[in-house]
Amino acid sequence: MTDDADRRSHPYDRSPSRRDYLAVGSEADDRGRPRYGSPGSGGRRDDNRSEHSDSADGRRRSYDERDTEYDDPAEDRRRRASSGDDRPEGDPSDRRERNAGPRRDRKSKQQDDSSGRSSEEQDSDEDQDANKRKKRRPLVIGIAALVVLLMIGGGLYFWLSTRGKATTDDAYTDGNIVNIAPQVTGQVVSLEVTDNQFVHKGDPLFRIDPRQFIYSREQAQGQLDASKAQIANQKLGVEIAKKNFPAALQLAQANLASARANLALQQANYDRQKSLPKLATTQQDVDSNASSYQQAKAQVEQAEARVVQATPVQQNIGQSEQQVDQLQGQAEQAKGQLDQANLNVEWSVVRAPQDGWVTRRNVNAGDYLTAGQQVMSLVTTDAWVTANYKETELDGMRPGQQVTITVDAYPDLVLHGHVDSIQRGSGSKFSAFPAENATGNFIKIVQRVPVKIVVDSGLKKDEPLPLGISVEPTVMLK
Repeated sequence: MTDDADRRSHPYDRSPSRRDYLAVGSEADDRGRPRYGSPGSGGRRDDNRSEHSDSADGRRRSYDERDTEYDDPAEDRRRRASSGDDRPEGDPSDRRERNAGPRRDRKSKQQDDSSGRSSEEQDSDEDQDANKRKKRRPLVIGIAALVVLLMIGGGLYFWLSTRGKATTDDAYTDGNIVNIAPQVTGQVVSLEVTDNQFVHKGDPLFRIDPRQFIYSREQAQGQLDASKAQIANQKLGVEIAKKNFPAALQLAQANLASARANLALQQANYDRQKSLPKLATTQQDVDSNASSYQQAKAQVEQAEARVVQATPVQQNIGQSEQQVDQLQGQAEQAKGQLDQANLNVEWSVVRAPQDGWVTRRNVNAGDYLTAGQQVMSLVTTDAWVTANYKETELDGMRPGQQVTITVDAYPDLVLHGHVDSIQRGSGSKFSAFPAENATGNFIKIVQRVPVKIVVDSGLKKDEPLPLGISVEPTVMLK
């Protein structure tokens, strides 16, 4: 009943009444269907209907072929087994699937029939394919197991090789950069170096016109010579003062004594004239003695003033000595001007302050430079690595630990060094605009801390190590 129902559900199936109608008077074939034109038909065959019978017979054969595709239980079971369908026969969903794919099954069966292959040959091919898959299965399993083992071995090797090590690719070479600038103003008359040239300490880099500084030096030298002559003259004056001022005091004192003696004489004459009777002297003599007495008194006062003026002998000598000191100060000022002029002449030749390579040169002969104008840079021979490790990678990192450094520019170059120091602050803390974590929403970001790594060995003279190139340091934590 299930097969009959399935056949009736197919759009190409014919109803039993139609088949019986077409099978009237025919005898059944080997599958139980009536066959037209057989002896069992009683010979009742109309010649006028022969053409119609032939066409109907063709349609019937095509219907029978389609019925065979869906009525063969063995084929239906093989199709179920190959598709993995475990639904029972007669399932409505199974009927829908079979009805949905009749064209596909019919096409594949027609292709099989056109190739002349039987169902037994197809079964044998399927068995051969299954045997081939079974033979390939150990190889596939072996390859999968090998891949798994390689993955496990690679993971184990990576874990063992990175254990106790701290590596980062956020690392760059670093060093000292000396900015070269002239200390005097003038025109460049000659250039002694070229770009990227190695120079030693004291080697001339370029020269500035020194004539103006030579003139200033000669002028300062003349002022210094004049000051020295004045100092020598004043020192002689001090020696004279040490003798003149005491002598002047003595002279003043002597003049005072003489004046006082003259005063006593004139006073005695005046007193004598006054004691004489008027008839014994004249008024003229009295007036003359009185005038002489007054002059003697004035001379005494004048001598006393001169004594007072000549009394500070040491002070007068000290004043002369102070003038010597003043002239010596002027001489020192002139000497300083001379020294500055000598420095200007020396600074007119700009020399290398350290050993290093000339970089970023932007000066040529004929340029007019001002004092302090940067014209080139000098990269010194000191080199180290600044590695920006994550804050989570600093555990166990200490100064003095050995470091292996690989350089991206030279894959075959391996440098060796040691950890010099760890910066006391993250890179963001020293940035121009440090983050304000106390404002707004907060998102935790792993910070990086610069670590200074000094290169101990491995550098080559023929392979320069420019500043700022990428390296990968590996710190041996243990």
